[in-house]
Amino acid sequence: MTGRTEDILFGELDPHFKDEVAEKIGLEAIRPCFTCGSCTGICPVHEVIEDFDPRLIIHKILLGMRKQVLSSDLIWFCCLCNSCFFVCPQGIKFSRVATEVRKIAVAEGYVDKAFLSKLEVVEPYLQDLCRRTMFLKVKEGFCGRHTMPCWRKYTSP
Repeated sequence: MTGRTEDILFGELDPHFKDEVAEKIGLEAIRPCFTCGSCTGICPVHEVIEDFDPRLIIHKILLGMRKQVLSSDLIWFCCLCNSCFFVCPQGIKFSRVATEVRKIAVAEGYVDKAFLSKLEVVEPYLQDLCRRTMFLKVKEGFCGRHTMPCWRKYTSP
């Protein structure tokens, strides 16, 4: 984390936000998160955008910080590579969380078409960043329970 603090206004908290996100995913996928940080440690986006922290985003969802999450640019930086899923001790797939939170943000008017069109320019960069960072980690000896076909030859025991 960057050391910044954010005010939590209890009157603005939505205690059902975590349930809504979990329901859209189709399982209770985020409730078991105990914010260990494994997701953030492996995240290729976090390597270059320090403020992008999947653990913190999930923590805010669990707290019910709906407005802060849905209005944040950071939810759009996840490159959906699923690297976090492969190291999460609770089996949480943050890419699914990010996808659903983005859909809610669009549906509730937290983002407009102009913002989304600007994001199209960034998307190829994020995808390339993710590929390069993860292959570098694999080359340096990172191993785990990966199921991505392109990693199998490097991570098989």
